[in-house]
Amino acid sequence: MAVREWLKEISYTLLQGSLEEEVTEVIYDSRKAAEKTVFVCMKGAKVDSHQFIPQVLAAGCRVLVVEHPVEVPQDVTVLQVENGRQALALLSAARFGYPARKMVTIGVTGTKGKTTTTHMIKAILEACGKKVGMIGTTGVVIGDQARPTVNTTPESWALHQAFDEMVKAGCEYMVMEVSSQGLKMHRVDGITFDYGLFTNLSRDHIGPDEHESFEEYLYYKSRIFACSRVGFLNRDDSHYEEIKKNARCPIYDFSLQTPCDFYASNIRCVAEEGFVGVEFGINGRYEAKVQVGVPGRFNVYNALGAFAVASFLELPGEKMEKALKTLRINGRMELVYSSEKCSVIVDYAHNAVSMESLLKTLREYKPKRLVCVFGCGGNRSKDRRYSMGEMGGKMADLSILTADNSRFEKTEDIIADIKSALVPTGGAYLEIPDRREAITYALNHAKEGDMIAVIGKGHEDYQEENGVRRPFLDRAVIEEVIASWQNLA
Repeated sequence: MAVREWLKEISYTLLQGSLEEEVTEVIYDSRKAAEKTVFVCMKGAKVDSHQFIPQVLAAGCRVLVVEHPVEVPQDVTVLQVENGRQALALLSAARFGYPARKMVTIGVTGTKGKTTTTHMIKAILEACGKKVGMIGTTGVVIGDQARPTVNTTPESWALHQAFDEMVKAGCEYMVMEVSSQGLKMHRVDGITFDYGLFTNLSRDHIGPDEHESFEEYLYYKSRIFACSRVGFLNRDDSHYEEIKKNARCPIYDFSLQTPCDFYASNIRCVAEEGFVGVEFGINGRYEAKVQVGVPGRFNVYNALGAFAVASFLELPGEKMEKALKTLRINGRMELVYSSEKCSVIVDYAHNAVSMESLLKTLREYKPKRLVCVFGCGGNRSKDRRYSMGEMGGKMADLSILTADNSRFEKTEDIIADIKSALVPTGGAYLEIPDRREAITYALNHAKEGDMIAVIGKGHEDYQEENGVRRPFLDRAVIEEVIASWQNLA
């Protein structure tokens, strides 16, 4: 294919060469250079890939996309663009034949709730018989097949490759988490989401390698409504007005507090054998009563947003409304076991803020005892240990301190740091450094009415110690203990 065919939606200046140059692939990694590749140069904070032009030319590449003029042989085609990352996104879309346009696309952004909400939307669609592709924290998911990704929102080339795989697999819908970094780094440029959903906004991702300020963070998050045809926004968020004023698409609101387009009523936290979650009514543009098998009042926001989007998709209401009752999201407020004796939850909460939110949520279910099994990662800020120790002491009836990716530190030293903040609270605790033993102890010593939260690792399937990762999954350990009970019965 002539490179001209990939440039129809890109603003560029032809500095030299021919637009008839034949090409088969777009690359941004100089190590992948070969004949018939287009190499996109980008000037980043740490590396300027223009410096690798001699290597890609030596490998046979004859088409360059640059951000500034360069000196190369006259038989090389050179295209200058304003932004290399944006050009990469648009070229990648063209290279794969614009696959996102062949599906109904749904983008979800926000500080919290992206992963849960995308899973909820996927569950609703699949309950209605639709084949769905999903991209986010859990990787690229096509039907029941999954593979991991480095970033929540992958680089643009990888995105369009995944979209192409989804289309070829027969997916009608694509739902993805859209991170602020994904928006800032132009990874989703050229994609117009049919529906964009904004869950909430709070201070996060502010730092040297992320966003310079909260204002920048807010700006890039709100860009979801610059690349969507229809938007859905949490009316209860304190930044609602600021986010909405810059939207370029129609916005529909959802709320737990104010009647609006979609609002919840009669919210109940339910804990019974086989089900721990929430039930509530949906009012406004869509009327229903639903149950969601994920604990926590904040998950009503996630579910309400998911149903708001789904209500626009002409799906059978009865199937939609039953879709989330048995929902399980790997490592995210995941109910692994529930009986008259106890309930066991696995969650990724690995800092004081998320730990506090989790424990407050579980308190709403009025357990007789709230038991929390947790540790802290090694070679990370010690402040996290102190704050989580204090939180466990204040909010759990019993904290069981254990290992959590100790890396190159001793687990016992990390536990000592956690204890130094927990002990002054007067909270009850035990030390069981081996995580498998800690989980086993918590379950085997459960009292009737206990709620046990195993936190910190969530979906992670390894335990890291002294630079070695060995297989370990909290859920699997819990299931082994439960199976041993059943064998003894």
